[in-house]
Amino acid sequence: MQKYLITSKEFYTDKVSSFSSILKKQLIKHKPSYALFRDKTNQNYALQAESFVKICKEFEEIKSFIHRDVKLAKKLNVSGVHLTSNQFDEIADAKKLGLEVIISTHTHKEVLKAQEFGADAVTYSPIFLSPNKGKAKGIDNLKELIKKSEIKIFALGGIIEASQIKMIEKTKAYGFASIRYFYR
Repeated sequence: MQKYLITSKEFYTDKVSSFSSILKKQLIKHKPSYALFRDKTNQNYALQAESFVKICKEFEEIKSFIHRDVKLAKKLNVSGVHLTSNQFDEIADAKKLGLEVIISTHTHKEVLKAQEFGADAVTYSPIFLSPNKGKAKGIDNLKELIKKSEIKIFALGGIIEASQIKMIEKTKAYGFASIRYFYR
């Protein structure tokens, strides 16, 4: 099962030196296959993104992703871009630039749309109860989705314990994505 670490200012800070130290420790500890730099409010996003990329490049096995910004992802030569559920129209442009595309989804319809538009993978959320994210979809809903789609699916939302990951593994999801699980 693939692991997708997502950064968040609440856990990683927006100070470049502290961020780099925390990120490196978490990458060593958890050994994710994918990592996303996500910080919706950072005034120095591009600068901190450069730091993120530099740290990730120390780990050959990690695919690094930039949140929302296709041009910055290409400029920083990362593996790909993670788009929001409002950015389906940017999938083709990102693919033309040679970027892998992961897009956030919250319904079966959005997952199938991402597949149709050529995204490489989706995050599907929230699987478990997560602060301010609405009703949890649950494992049975995830299983149903996996049966009717072919795209790689990362389960996301409320994943904080190993027992939850074991439940996700049984669904045959491609992987899981989390912020809080990795920040322990």
